[in-house]
Amino acid sequence: MSPWVIRGIAAGIKTTVFPKRAEGAAGVSAGIPAGGDLDAARAKALIDCCPAQVFKFEGLKVTADIRRCIHCYRCVRAVEQPSDWEQSYEWATIRQDKEEFVRAFEKSVHVLVVDAGDCGACLSEVRQLNSPYYNIHRLGFFITPTPRHADILLAIGPVTDHMCFTLEKIYDAMPTPKRVIAAGTCALSGGAFAGSPVTAKGVAEVLPVDVEVPGDPPPPLAIMHGLLLASGRKSPANSLSMSRRTKAAR
Repeated sequence: MSPWVIRGIAAGIKTTVFPKRAEGAAGVSAGIPAGGDLDAARAKALIDCCPAQVFKFEGLKVTADIRRCIHCYRCVRAVEQPSDWEQSYEWATIRQDKEEFVRAFEKSVHVLVVDAGDCGACLSEVRQLNSPYYNIHRLGFFITPTPRHADILLAIGPVTDHMCFTLEKIYDAMPTPKRVIAAGTCALSGGAFAGSPVTAKGVAEVLPVDVEVPGDPPPPLAIMHGLLLASGRKSPANSLSMSRRTKAAR
């Protein structure tokens, strides 16, 4: 037997423990900014340094709309008193004011990934889902190249003008039941391209989005959480801190 085969068997399978257990390995998430009880001076510094207008000062609290965060880290590195930062990854939320999802897919789920003007960052993270470490096949998710077989449409990018019609045709070609996930800041709010005359302000301007996954780019575990949420196998991000961050987007 080849020594490489023996070494591989001895090393075991190196795959993330998520979603069975919380993943504690270093580097699996870029984290997200957090609001909280901050004084007016610190709040003003955070608001002034953020190019994406993530922070808002409401009463005596600072809220962070993570749907707009472009992960420039200025709120951490460019101010004297940096923003609090959470190293989490279960960021996916349900859109359209739905309290919960009924589990729509009982068997394997086929996912169609559509690049609607992505810069390449989010697409790179999506590709990691098929790597041995994340291995979404073990969870019953499979990438498909055709909308005729797709249960979930995973859209990334702000949606350029030439992709609006294409997205609509892809969505119409999908069988029911079907769900749409918008992944990444650009797909949620337009991100850095929101003011451009040749892009939409996110996927929701074109399609009825069911699940939103913030991040620029979102790490693979955040996207995986969005897939599990869309298939009814995970709960949305519903902690008190996450609710404060996203209430401005509702």
